[in-house]
Amino acid sequence: MKVLNVEVVLNCEKGIQQAEPEHDILDELDDETTNYAILSHRWGVEVTYEEMIGLMTMEEGKRVAVKNRYGYQKIMKSCEQAKEDGYKWLWIDTCCIDKRSSAELSEAINAMYRWYQNAQVCYVYLNDVDESIFPTEPDLRKFAKGNGWPEWFMRGWTLQELIAPKQVEFFNKNWVPIGDKQRLAPTLAGITRIPRDVLTHGLAGKHLSVAQIMSWAAGRVTKRVEDRAYSLMGLFGVNMPMLYGEGNKAFRRLQLKIIKGTGDHSIFAWNPRMPRTGSVLAEDPSDFWGCGRFRKVEPDDFGDKLVKYIESTN
Repeated sequence: MKVLNVEVVLNCEKGIQQAEPEHDILDELDDETTNYAILSHRWGVEVTYEEMIGLMTMEEGKRVAVKNRYGYQKIMKSCEQAKEDGYKWLWIDTCCIDKRSSAELSEAINAMYRWYQNAQVCYVYLNDVDESIFPTEPDLRKFAKGNGWPEWFMRGWTLQELIAPKQVEFFNKNWVPIGDKQRLAPTLAGITRIPRDVLTHGLAGKHLSVAQIMSWAAGRVTKRVEDRAYSLMGLFGVNMPMLYGEGNKAFRRLQLKIIKGTGDHSIFAWNPRMPRTGSVLAEDPSDFWGCGRFRKVEPDDFGDKLVKYIESTN
């Protein structure tokens, strides 16, 4: 993974040094052995990989325009927070992936859950929260786009960014810390419908059903329809090539991958809000909206549970 060198970025901002392109601003390191912070956020007007590595050599007027962007200020604040917390390296999706390369983009999307999981800390930037405390009640007036909650909770990609990291710290629009995942777990569980023990201890060892995990994504949205599927790959431990332009076929491919890798029949338990006929596969994660309480039954237990159910109904 390519990560920002926090010290170099901050020194360049202060004019202390003129960094060489890419090699000073970004380094390619192993996520398994590197201590790094990672950012989770809502996209706005961002700074790209190409702009970040060329910032010190671009024409002055263009450099000033880039530095005035909302996304550039977010990079600086993230770097300042990482430095304060003692981290040399920081990963941000907007500027650490060269999206001109389809191979690099595909590799990053397939590895992204692991990158968030291996980060020492994830900073969640809530750009629509003004207060210095985390919201504890829905407010449709303040958060109309998020069904009463910060819009970050409605986005498809942020589901894995909430679950995967061990440590998650939330910041308001002014970068004031407003809580962490452990302390806020009861509130977060109410917002997301994710069980509290998953929020505090992750997915490992939970034996959760496919339908239940899908239900957490049911109310979330992505800019591109394919990302409805791609953003869930890490949660199910599967990998797929990125084929932007395939539309809803991406979610069907995801389900087939899951079926091949598990014996969990709950993937067929979806129930669309509008009845339809056709494939046994769901068309979208929203079809799993009512599956939050579905439990996985191991194959060895299925027969016993079926017999007990039949006996109890006779």
